[in-house]
Amino acid sequence: MPLTTDERLLTLSHDIIEAFDKADGGIHPGFRPAHAKGILLTGVFTPSSKSASLTRAPHIERNSTPVTVRFSNFAGIPTVSDNDPQNASPRGCAIRFHLAEHRHTDIVAHSVDNFPSRTAEEFLDFLNALIATDLAGAHPNAIEKFLGAHPAALTFVQTPKPIPTSFGKESFFAVSAFKFTNADGVSLYGRYRVLPVAGNEYLDEAGAAVRSPNFLFDEIKERLAKEPVRFHIVVQVAEGGDIVDDATVRWPEDRPHPFRRDQHTINQRPPCHNALPLPIQVEPAHHQPGHSLGLRRARACQPGRTQDMRPARGACCAGHD
Repeated sequence: MPLTTDERLLTLSHDIIEAFDKADGGIHPGFRPAHAKGILLTGVFTPSSKSASLTRAPHIERNSTPVTVRFSNFAGIPTVSDNDPQNASPRGCAIRFHLAEHRHTDIVAHSVDNFPSRTAEEFLDFLNALIATDLAGAHPNAIEKFLGAHPAALTFVQTPKPIPTSFGKESFFAVSAFKFTNADGVSLYGRYRVLPVAGNEYLDEAGAAVRSPNFLFDEIKERLAKEPVRFHIVVQVAEGGDIVDDATVRWPEDRPHPFRRDQHTINQRPPCHNALPLPIQVEPAHHQPGHSLGLRRARACQPGRTQDMRPARGACCAGHD
């Protein structure tokens, strides 16, 4: 997907990056403005037999495809503690499928099946309200006023965000819906979910408080030294009447996942891959013109500006998470 050249959208992207930097207490040189603390891993994707009925993407037609996976904490603060209840979640998971030399496609997801805004403009307003909030000041403060006027953002803030015992026991959800087209030209809209084969396991407040600041990153390295970590990649498919162009609207949780693109297996830590994403054979659901969240994420991780791409200390770019 080529990055936009629209000056208005580029300005908006720049403003969002600056807002992240302010929320993070300033620029942290060498690190990205969000999800700064991360670990890069390699693995293999193996498609299921049902995947071809959903999409004609080339990695569905192969027996297996190498992948790069990046797990991360949310904040743009590289020293954020893994058990920080405010700044470490939602955790991120970015998966890059290496199709050929400089040719790849990505899945970008986070650990909450929700998002605070439909548009990038609303998201910027959300960040600015956080920045303007004085917790010791009068009420309602800036963020309280924003949440009072934006029920979707309030839902996101109030959604439980438990701390997992391992990245290998956390589920991840794509924010946006995508249009999938199979070889017969049949199209469906769906959202990715990345679900651990080992199941979910979370800490209670007391259990999280006694963990070390880097326990998730230490644990995943120790786990991979013993055995691979496996996830199922599934697609939750929209039904008639579902809203597919609003990241704040979730579909029924009891909706089955008829398409399982099956599992990717994470094996080890790799060298860093920094190529730009090139999505193929899936399209994002159509947002109103100029409002695509995906364009802002892509721009926020485009090389060429100091604040845009900040690979360092094993936190190098693996897509635009």
